[in-house]
Amino acid sequence: MNMYRFINFNDEKIDSLLLMELADLTKTLLKDQEYNTEYQVHSYISKAEKKVYVSHFWNHRPEMIMRAGLKSDVFLRALGNMYFTNDRIVIQYGNWSETTNIPRFAKQLFSLTEDLRIEELCKKNRPGMTAEFRIRRDIYFHYFESQLKVNKERSLFLDAIFNMIYLMMNSDTPFFHLPSVSENIDPFMPILRSKVERLYDASSTIEIAKICQSIVKMVEKKINRDMINDYFHLYINPLETQDIHYNDLLRKDPLINDDKIDEKSSGNEEVFDEEFKTWHRETKTPGDSFLQFDLNQGTKTDMLTNDAREGEAGDQALAIVQGSAKKTTNKDFSDLEILDNNDTIQGGRNTPYGIENNHAEAIFLTKVSLSPEHISEYVQLKNNAQIYQKRLKKSIDLTLEHKKTMPRSDLQFGKLNRKLIRFFTEEQPRLFYKKNEESKEIDAVFSLLVDCSASMEDKMKETKKGIILFHEALKSVRVPHEVTGFWEDANEASSNRQPNYFKRVIDFTTSLIAKTGPEIMELEAEEDNRDGFAIRIMCERLLKRIEKQKFLIVFSDGEPAAFNYNQNGIVDTHAAVVEARKRGIEVFNIFLSQNGVGDEQRKVFQNIYGPYSLVAPTVAELPDLLLPLLKKLLLKSIL
Repeated sequence: MNMYRFINFNDEKIDSLLLMELADLTKTLLKDQEYNTEYQVHSYISKAEKKVYVSHFWNHRPEMIMRAGLKSDVFLRALGNMYFTNDRIVIQYGNWSETTNIPRFAKQLFSLTEDLRIEELCKKNRPGMTAEFRIRRDIYFHYFESQLKVNKERSLFLDAIFNMIYLMMNSDTPFFHLPSVSENIDPFMPILRSKVERLYDASSTIEIAKICQSIVKMVEKKINRDMINDYFHLYINPLETQDIHYNDLLRKDPLINDDKIDEKSSGNEEVFDEEFKTWHRETKTPGDSFLQFDLNQGTKTDMLTNDAREGEAGDQALAIVQGSAKKTTNKDFSDLEILDNNDTIQGGRNTPYGIENNHAEAIFLTKVSLSPEHISEYVQLKNNAQIYQKRLKKSIDLTLEHKKTMPRSDLQFGKLNRKLIRFFTEEQPRLFYKKNEESKEIDAVFSLLVDCSASMEDKMKETKKGIILFHEALKSVRVPHEVTGFWEDANEASSNRQPNYFKRVIDFTTSLIAKTGPEIMELEAEEDNRDGFAIRIMCERLLKRIEKQKFLIVFSDGEPAAFNYNQNGIVDTHAAVVEARKRGIEVFNIFLSQNGVGDEQRKVFQNIYGPYSLVAPTVAELPDLLLPLLKKLLLKSIL
């Protein structure tokens, strides 16, 4: 987790709810649930990564314009590029553009014109997209008008030409006035305009590529200096599959000899039935080949290749081999110890912990012996929290007693009382009663998840006070609970493995024992925090409990931050919270701050947890905020 930031203007926050809405739109258009949506400098689709990137260009604009612009990015990529763009032509054009003197201009010109072509196809197939594309064109038109003026003043003539091409293609009038760029460039602008107008009639990616090539060739004769600005990005999607034909599998290199057999086959040749063993001295040491045999010498025969024939040593092993197996002492692994994986959960491609946590690994640490310092410190903090704990217990006890002793006679409905004379003597007689019911117990379980990232260093002491209040209060009213600290090891984290440690200082089985509690003092600030992964791990434990009400309380002081998790961490954590609530677990966040709470930080936690986020302006106020929350949750479990 990042430390408290002073330069807030350089700290981009993402709206996780909006990003999830865009992700759902992407999945719907592509009809593929594996695709995701992320922010990037420019918008494009990566089929290899299965991601649609939307542009930061739309940030810091009015809400309506921002949403329309981001949606138009999704429309162009998930519908336009996916279904109407020929990736082979894009690759060929991208390779060709590198051979020119102005490759940046060549690529951006193609990206711009192809986007305008597929935009029309998108609107034709989905008329409901028209409003977003209209806003997109208006914003870009005004943007390129201002960019044209700036680039002319800076003598960036090729950038100015690019701006002018956009304005020509999106002008509301066919009589668009070409502004002057420079004395050397102005004479060939009418020719350029005629070539640009041909783009209106382009009906395929290859036609766009041919027209762009002609424009680039003409422009580079006049201007050798490439563009400076990047307005659009031409992403080269690698070809995912290539067609494999039978001829591609045949041997192409010639034989060492070209002999032919003199005798012709009669069909009565003798056949030998031999046993072929798959292991012998030659294969004792593994080589680079896998069931492959090469024939370098041989003699041609007249046997028909489409008839059944005897196998030859030159045949490629391209079929499934059927055989038998016998026990061998070679590489015998039976004596190796089986690793116990009960406390380790390795995420894989099909992991239930979210796509961002494919390589996250949960490691549960064993408890350590308590030091005398921890015990004495806990006793002191416990004594300070007793006033809150007693107030909570008294409130709960009064509620339980009220349910037990509440009036059961003289009611307006229920069973009819035998004393019916009041029906004649009283104006509003109460003639009914109910049998007494036993008071209900609190049918609830709590899991407290504590962020142990590095930024909690100055807040951990006050956080422990709040956790102690929770523990002692829940213990006094006999509600089972657990307390777990979590963090990710930043030094060990890599693209293939992200170890996440969980220190369970209080568990369900021992939470109601009188002497438990000092273990809370073991919690310390550690490394990074992968909140979405931790929430899913804790939910798995809660779902195994039989209690009716299940609560997960997350103590943290900022947004998630871990290896390759900074931008997508907010979205992933929000998804984890939504998943938990769908499965009946109520998730609350307690946001801790030492220096006050900014609007941006408050919005981040509202995006993740919705209205179920309790903000503590200062950690000193934590006990006063926790008591009403805990009381409300417990009373909910009683009523």
